[in-house]
Amino acid sequence: MEIDFQYRDQNNGKKLKILVTGASGFIGSRLLRQLIKANIENSGNQATRYSIRCLTRNKSSFNTSNHYEEDGLSSRVEVVEGDLSNYEDCLKALKDIDIAYYLVHSMEGSTKDWKKFSEKEQKTAENFTNAADQCGVKRIIYLGGLTHSKESELSQHMLSRKLVGDILRRSNAEVTIYRAAVILGSGGGSFEMLRYLVERLPIMICPKWVLTNCQPIFTDDVITYLYRSIETPQTEGKIFDIGGPDILTYLDMMKIYARLLKKSIKVLIIPFLTPRLSSYWVDLVTPIKASLARPLIDSLKHEAIVKDDLINKIIPIDLKSFEASLRYCIDEESRYTKKKDKSNFRKERTSLSSNYRILLISLFLLLAIGTTYYFLDTRTQFLEPFWLFIAVVWYLLIFVSIYFVRFGARLGALVAGLLGWGSLGFWLLDIFQMVAGYSIMVQKPNNQELWRDIIGIIVASFTIMSSHNIFHKIRLYT
Repeated sequence: MEIDFQYRDQNNGKKLKILVTGASGFIGSRLLRQLIKANIENSGNQATRYSIRCLTRNKSSFNTSNHYEEDGLSSRVEVVEGDLSNYEDCLKALKDIDIAYYLVHSMEGSTKDWKKFSEKEQKTAENFTNAADQCGVKRIIYLGGLTHSKESELSQHMLSRKLVGDILRRSNAEVTIYRAAVILGSGGGSFEMLRYLVERLPIMICPKWVLTNCQPIFTDDVITYLYRSIETPQTEGKIFDIGGPDILTYLDMMKIYARLLKKSIKVLIIPFLTPRLSSYWVDLVTPIKASLARPLIDSLKHEAIVKDDLINKIIPIDLKSFEASLRYCIDEESRYTKKKDKSNFRKERTSLSSNYRILLISLFLLLAIGTTYYFLDTRTQFLEPFWLFIAVVWYLLIFVSIYFVRFGARLGALVAGLLGWGSLGFWLLDIFQMVAGYSIMVQKPNNQELWRDIIGIIVASFTIMSSHNIFHKIRLYT
């Protein structure tokens, strides 16, 4: 693609300088790769070369070679350390910059702190705007959320995205704002939540927000709009809604994804489920933590469809359909997991693999130990209806735990932990009966049953320890 940078004349022939904030994030990292590749492809033409700078809060942890080693691109980027909430860092990052991409977002966290996060986001945007004016930045390009609701109707998350865009527009620079709904891409929160919910749950309990219309868009299409804005003066100072060719509900998305996997799913919609309860449920059945799931779910409450497709006339591209986007993401996931060098999530899973094995083994051992009550135990009370009911619930919970542990969901670890504590308490009480010399629950155990209790206590202890480690460490890094 030949790029005719209109700013070259204004810069007296100097290279166009581009800043990418949020360069380690889901969108920023992909945009940075596209900019670097384009620079290399056009490096033979002196008139189309430009310099790239990215801002990170921790320079030592942001190693471009980790992301671009295969392309030999690590030396093509200037990495600046700083925090946009610090005005001096903004000035340092924006010095001599012509075009700045604003791709930072900090609304992830506990909902009780959202007001604080929103205030921080606005302060950061104000710093960036003022610093951009002081540094003479010509353009700012921002990616926000797609919604047409009134401010009074917006969730805190979506309102914050809108207010950030409003603050950036006060700049003397030409500000371009793209507003997108669900962005589909491997590693992105929206796709990962969809993927894990469909892959792991045969029956899904969903709130009414799954029936809200939205217009999902493929990640690469978003990157194309962001990148090609550089060469398209018609995008200056405008707000564009961007979305793919399909208007779907989240329920439609889940069904399409299930069809691609050749899986049958059943969905139970409960109207009173709040975004908070929904985010806790997502947190339990997927590796996506509630603090990330909540803003994703919050954004899905609002209808998010494109009402003005002007951008398709200014930057005409062949938008990927939702199904085509999903197929690409699935293929990308498959290619990614075959790489020798794994991501943080893969490394986390490797460090937890011993806990997974211990937990699964201990759960199967609990099954085996529980079964002995029906062919080795001399106490007939366990054949009475009350104890049989307890046994049915106990076995059911073990199978539920094994099912979710196999998929890496925190719900499996939670149920296993409760089973472990319950079993531990039962066997300790059984031993106490023998030591005390009188019955509490059932008859006192004999020597053979006592040894079974001791083995059960050991197994239950391993169940508790491994489930605790998994429950508190499973996380999806996006």
